[in-house]
Amino acid sequence: MPSPKSTAFPSATQAALLFLAVFLCEFAIGAALRDANRWLGLNGMQLGVLSAVLGNGCVFAVVMHQQKLSYRELFHQSPASARATLMLVVPPVLLLVPGLMVVMSAVLNLLILIAPLSAWEESMFSRMADGSVAATLAVCLMAPLLEEMLFRGIVLRGFLLRYSRWQAIVGSALLFGAAHLNIYQFVVGLVMGTVLGWLYERSRSLIPCIALHAAYNSGTIFIGDWPDGSSTADTAWALLLVFIAGLCGVLALRRMLVVPVARNPVP
Repeated sequence: MPSPKSTAFPSATQAALLFLAVFLCEFAIGAALRDANRWLGLNGMQLGVLSAVLGNGCVFAVVMHQQKLSYRELFHQSPASARATLMLVVPPVLLLVPGLMVVMSAVLNLLILIAPLSAWEESMFSRMADGSVAATLAVCLMAPLLEEMLFRGIVLRGFLLRYSRWQAIVGSALLFGAAHLNIYQFVVGLVMGTVLGWLYERSRSLIPCIALHAAYNSGTIFIGDWPDGSSTADTAWALLLVFIAGLCGVLALRRMLVVPVARNPVP
């Protein structure tokens, strides 16, 4: 008889198919919404947000029904209370955001020098940061919520039952990066996915993952390449503060989460 470890959902192949199902649902719903847009009167970004919400919702509903998984279990599996996680884990998690932004900004600037953005990619990133309400909601709220539910709440949860700890974390991070369909966001997704995967594996809660993801995305939208135009002295002081904040966050998280809060026992 197969062990629970070998049959846990999803496997790597099932995770890839799950992402494909989400993509196809979003595409089909987006096409239907565009056909009905004469009555809806939505712009392109608003249609994209609505398609993402409905497409992900359809897939989540099917998966959670088949897996007999409640939203309470999906968002917070830890024996610690959600309030305790919010109050104790989220603050040091947020201290990591400035450091992650600095590191990823440097990496992306180097990557763009090696492989310049195409006209289509420049247009896509401009739309994502155009400051509209729909774009802001999509990047700062909907993407963190839906992506964490899918890639950490469902994919990584299953991977941790099937594979070793770091195989699960890195595997889910690779899938998370690949899901963005461009090399720039793949790199960001791989790094962020690894950090978020470690955070989920240790806390067994999506609350700090969503907080980190939302704060990072919000920072890239509202702050961007903040050192540009600053004096050398101001930049040096800012980087020092960023380093101190990140170090405090790492030490606090290491102290609280050095041992996973909860593990799913596997016979």
